Amino acid sequence: MSGKIIGIILLLTGIIAGAGLYYLQVYGFYEDVDFDVPNEIEMVSIVSGVPEPLLVHVLQAIDADSSPIRFRACFETEASLAMLTETFVGLEPVTPRNAPPWFECFNAEALGAEIEAGTALTFLGQKNVHFGVDRIVAITEDGRGYIWHELNDCGEKAYDGTIVGEECPRRDTE
Repeated sequence: MSGKIIGIILLLTGIIAGAGLYYLQVYGFYEDVDFDVPNEIEMVSIVSGVPEPLLVHVLQAIDADSSPIRFRACFETEASLAMLTETFVGLEPVTPRNAPPWFECFNAEALGAEIEAGTALTFLGQKNVHFGVDRIVAITEDGRGYIWHELNDCGEKAYDGTIVGEECPRRDTE
């Protein structure tokens, strides 16, 4: 009889721990992001090499302090892809990271298909928004935009234990 009780306790503990872990990963740490200027995002200019504003509307964003790559955002813009490619630093196609299923405006699979088909282009939003992490902006032909964070070369090296080298910025220790 006591073996059954211990088995049930272990099973219930495992279920509760699993449910708690799932909740924390998918819902627990995310918060809505308020932008300094609610109708602007920034992308790196070809001319100046620094982030410059792009006017947008219907801007939604989430982030979590638990990881620098959890940032996701969606927006709409009137800017054409032709104007954007002449103004902002473009990137080779980048596969978007998945967003939590409840953040419905960000569908990484559909966006990835558009990037692969060439109906969406990727741009550099900001270099080293966090140490070793760049902000990527993708915009589709119809003006839908998406933002996520991606590890850059310095981040890949730093997080896998490789010696970073002088070409990477100093890492701030907090």
